[in-house]
Amino acid sequence: MPIITLTTDFGHKDHFVAALKGTILGALDEVDIVDISHGISPFNIQECAYVLKNAYQHFPKGSIHIVGVDSEKSPENEHLVVVLDGHYFVSANNGVMSLIASDSELEKVVEINLPNAETDSFPELKVFAQVACHLARGGKLEVVSKPFENFKKLKDFEPRVTNEGRTIVGNVIYIDNYGNVVTNIKKALFEAYRNGRDFEIIARTNKIRNIYNNYNGIINYGLDKNQRKGPGDALALFNASGYIELAIYKSDLKTVGGASTLLGLGYRDMITINFI
Repeated sequence: MPIITLTTDFGHKDHFVAALKGTILGALDEVDIVDISHGISPFNIQECAYVLKNAYQHFPKGSIHIVGVDSEKSPENEHLVVVLDGHYFVSANNGVMSLIASDSELEKVVEINLPNAETDSFPELKVFAQVACHLARGGKLEVVSKPFENFKKLKDFEPRVTNEGRTIVGNVIYIDNYGNVVTNIKKALFEAYRNGRDFEIIARTNKIRNIYNNYNGIINYGLDKNQRKGPGDALALFNASGYIELAIYKSDLKTVGGASTLLGLGYRDMITINFI
């Protein structure tokens, strides 16, 4: 059964997600539609790339991914199909695919070419869904596309190593549903420069001197409960995607707050690691 995933900034208040799903279901007898996220911040290409990059790799090859963020067509934002790692991405030429493919080679990039396609403010419905359904039926990509040369590339934030290898300067690239703050500093880079040294992570006025592999790594179960660190305490960890993440243990962004609010961190804010 073909798989079509949806990643958009539509939210859930409006009719857009339901209309898109209904169109796909009406066009295909059998299909699995998977919501990756509809909570991407409006027009936030970097956030979309982070979520989709860390999700698509867990789907079978041949999956089709509709990317509905900043998708309105213009002379500078063409509609594309990108083939990456055996997956099909139906997207706009807004740079999101260059961020998703930052660690991989693109297999193919073509421009969508549908005869008599409607151009309006909902291209995911009128264009992307039609192309995705064609591919899901086993249709050839060449039938709905033409060659394309002007693939837009965005450069992702890259951490900087300074002070003769004693300092790594990174940035916040994503804030999740819990308010946890994901940096662009990967575990591999951290370990390459650590060389067994102690360190401190500086986030505004906050300093963290340990990194764990999971959230409850902060808890010393050998201590009595009233002596342990726990809910409300700040920690750093290597998250499941291999990035350094700052969190508040068992936080709730909607009530007591999360790392983003309690540590005062936002998108692009600086995070510094000093090796001592």
